[in-house]
Amino acid sequence: MVLYIIFFLLVISINYIAEKNGYRRKPILAFSFILLALFVGMSDMLGGYDRYIYASLFDDIADITRAGGSYKDASIFTLYSSEIGYIGCNILISFITSNRYVFILLYTLIIYYLFYLSIKDYCINYTFGMILFMGLMFFFTFTYLRQMVGVGFAWFAIRYVYKKDLYKFIICVLVAASFHNSAIILFPLYFLPIKRFSQRSIIIIMSICLVLGLSGGPSALFRLYGDVTDMQYRTDSYAEQEIGFRYEYIIEALVFLYLILKNYSIIPDTKKNIVLLNTSLAFCAILLLFVQSLNGGRLGWYYLIGVISTLSLIANNVKSNNQTRKIIPIICFLLFFRIVYYWGVMLSPYKTFFTNGVREYDPIYEKYEYDENYAIDKFYR
Repeated sequence: MVLYIIFFLLVISINYIAEKNGYRRKPILAFSFILLALFVGMSDMLGGYDRYIYASLFDDIADITRAGGSYKDASIFTLYSSEIGYIGCNILISFITSNRYVFILLYTLIIYYLFYLSIKDYCINYTFGMILFMGLMFFFTFTYLRQMVGVGFAWFAIRYVYKKDLYKFIICVLVAASFHNSAIILFPLYFLPIKRFSQRSIIIIMSICLVLGLSGGPSALFRLYGDVTDMQYRTDSYAEQEIGFRYEYIIEALVFLYLILKNYSIIPDTKKNIVLLNTSLAFCAILLLFVQSLNGGRLGWYYLIGVISTLSLIANNVKSNNQTRKIIPIICFLLFFRIVYYWGVMLSPYKTFFTNGVREYDPIYEKYEYDENYAIDKFYR
């Protein structure tokens, strides 16, 4: 646990020193993302069982690449037949390596490159941008590999909203959806008016979203979407798994709404800032709409860059309340610490794949490991 806290402070300190001393900020930001990518990508199956699933599917693809055969016979085509981007990425990487650890590392580098492009272009204050990223998104890159690339392309697509380039926006969203079908939820963003809504209107809309979310209607619509696609069993699990009152979503949405509306007047009226502002509001709306769904937060990830950008802008503005500048890092650190604590053995103790063997008392390994040869020699493939 201590290692993660030290790493959090290290990444934030690097960017803070660069901001404070007038160093070239973009190279420092790039270096920070390289550190994050290597830290996540070199870890030894941390983050939960998803890594084992993705690694097993990749091994099937790599076997076909090495020994010959039809890729359509691989299990990945059964599980993710409509997500051809993810399948294609597996096939391409299999020509570079047949090792699951190298696959995860390369895939993680892609994820962090996409995130770097968005933080670099959308955030005016990289220190606060990184604080928000570490608190809100960092840990999910350990495990949700498919969706993270989808989120990365979705975030990249937002630039084409304020540039009013529908063609490029659609291409980016479709590429994102080819890695994770849920990325299609970003599509309505393009058609939101590029205007600053009144605070009264925002409060009314959010209240309606909360009422709808409590009714369970949005989850039912999402199941309907699953009925007409080949991702039915996955959308069913998104909408129904552990259905119940998700008070965390309400708290998170209300906190972000409070910080944004409290500093509403200092957000510039440029197309870029207004689009990102409305993106952040859409994120809060999704949390409230899916307040009875375990995975509502995951659907909101495609809009989360709006929160990161808008709050970093507010924190950077000299007119913003000094209290706001203090609240944001505290909230993000608490969110960061909460995941480190609750994920427990999925993250700690940290171990890279450069040493053989497995972590002691790892129940996830015991339950989901499919090839024990990796425990003897990480590079046997």
